[in-house]
Amino acid sequence: MGKRQIGELQPSDLVVTLLISQIISIPIQDTDIPLVNTIIPIFLLVGFEILTSVLNMKSVKFRSFMHGHPVVIINDGVLNQKMLTELRFTLDDLLEALRQKDIFDISQVQYAIVETNGQVSVLLKAEYDTVTREDMDLSPAPQGYKCPVIIDGKVVSKDFAICNTDMKKLNKIIKKEKVQIKEIMLMTVDSAGNHTIIRKENQ
Repeated sequence: MGKRQIGELQPSDLVVTLLISQIISIPIQDTDIPLVNTIIPIFLLVGFEILTSVLNMKSVKFRSFMHGHPVVIINDGVLNQKMLTELRFTLDDLLEALRQKDIFDISQVQYAIVETNGQVSVLLKAEYDTVTREDMDLSPAPQGYKCPVIIDGKVVSKDFAICNTDMKKLNKIIKKEKVQIKEIMLMTVDSAGNHTIIRKENQ
């Protein structure tokens, strides 16, 4: 069903997931029920999920019908109470969602949007937004993906190419830090050669 099943669970996905788990549990609880009675409905549900996923990607109208669309509930610091009622979204729910984003004053919000999965996305007014390096005309420091190259004392080489590293470079760092691979809980390296090492506590 793809990683979307976990990363962005929509109501229809939740229903299919619950139905599959219930169907799978039936032959486990009652061994007299033939396994084929479970396999067929599971294939049907998975086929339905794949079909709806394809239609969601191909058709905007179908996607809107199945999942709805984002709704603006705060515009320029003004709360849309009518829309809040239509969504059955309480004021407590909204305030909690804003507090989780470190926002305690609705008047500071330029836009607040309720996404199709129920999450609230927020855009602050310019005067309350965080200052960036671009705003201060500063050159950004180079940053890259921190690849985990050692996990729990084991070398993980699958991301070596992304982080421009190899065993030779890895061994050079380990030798410089005077540590053995088996003593490392986590080691990350980025493409610029920066590294971070967390040693095992019991070493």
